[in-house]
Amino acid sequence: MDILEAKQIVIKAGHELLEAGLIVRTWGNISCRINEKQFVITPSGMAYDTLTPDDIVLVNIADLSYEGDVKPSSEKGIHASCYELRPDVNFVIHTHQKNASIVSTLGLDINNITGADAEIIGTDVPCASYGLPGQPKLRQGVIGAITRSTSKAAIMKHHGAVCMGESYEDAFAVANALERVCEKFIVERCCEVSGKAVDTFTGVVDYITDVFKSDGKYKAAKEFAPCDSERKGDCFFVSEENKTAAIIDTKSGAWVGGGDIPESADMHWAIYKKRADVNYIRHTKNESVVAMSRKGKKMKPLLDDFAQLCGPVIKCAVFDPSSTLKTSKKVAKALGNKNAVLVKDNGAVCVAGNQYDAEAVELVMEKAAKTAVGAELYAEVKPLSALDSNLMRIIYKLKYSKKAGK
Repeated sequence: MDILEAKQIVIKAGHELLEAGLIVRTWGNISCRINEKQFVITPSGMAYDTLTPDDIVLVNIADLSYEGDVKPSSEKGIHASCYELRPDVNFVIHTHQKNASIVSTLGLDINNITGADAEIIGTDVPCASYGLPGQPKLRQGVIGAITRSTSKAAIMKHHGAVCMGESYEDAFAVANALERVCEKFIVERCCEVSGKAVDTFTGVVDYITDVFKSDGKYKAAKEFAPCDSERKGDCFFVSEENKTAAIIDTKSGAWVGGGDIPESADMHWAIYKKRADVNYIRHTKNESVVAMSRKGKKMKPLLDDFAQLCGPVIKCAVFDPSSTLKTSKKVAKALGNKNAVLVKDNGAVCVAGNQYDAEAVELVMEKAAKTAVGAELYAEVKPLSALDSNLMRIIYKLKYSKKAGK
């Protein structure tokens, strides 16, 4: 294939995968084979919606060498192995798609796939053993998975998935089929465990929520409306959805203008006072996040991007609108130096230095919570080790800070 044509297909694929929700932000990577010796791949850490042909990197399959100043994806080795081991594969997509991420925590293969999805993806999907992102162990795990199966997809434990095809259209169809297959896998497990007829993931969330509430130690916290806020100079602006923001002095906590003060404003104030690095707060009440907040316990990383963006351990605290000053301090203390904290029965608060990064934390928090809900259907799902979680968090923050400073 012509190099420029391949680059343009990769860019088109990035746009369409973003629209389909199979990839977000800069996460995941896409490649297209040029010939038996080379492929082009997306760069490291660049948004898909702004890519140009000059940003797409030509890589040699044999030794992963490349020319130019643009750095290719750190997972280029995985793509090279796919092309080496599958001569019929001309397009590879590595995603962190949601349903595949849930199954990735289980370390299980999916077998006995039938119907139209089997025609697209194969009759099984193998699960690759775990390795840290960008490291040889991760590549070796994928190699092991795709050499013991003829499937066009492989799940990467605690990480995501690899989808392969003869063309972009083929690989895209595989990624979509994988989401359907993984959702069916989890829903069928819920039916088996619960003895109930469940046909959507919302049904899984409802069942797990009932399990949490049936715990004899469960004590409900008062629910309240979520707010987003932004620090600007000596004040912060906080509001519920579609309402005029209240302007509050960050030092004193006094109202200085705008709309009515939301009942959770003190929680935001406590976080801003404690964290000088936080300038934006998002409060998500996504169904899976709310479900995990009802459990009332800390969340440990089942996915490596959760460890990276949110933190190695996310605690849970109670916020009481009738005792705002006292409980606000507890939420801020539970947040610590992390980027998210669960608020009992009220979802999670996600924080960052700006809106873009806070939204990224929110996306990862929501996917992690969905993954945690699915994991509740299984007896022994182990989180990532504390060593790996802390290591990824440190490396991510150092690399991100370096990029952000350029």
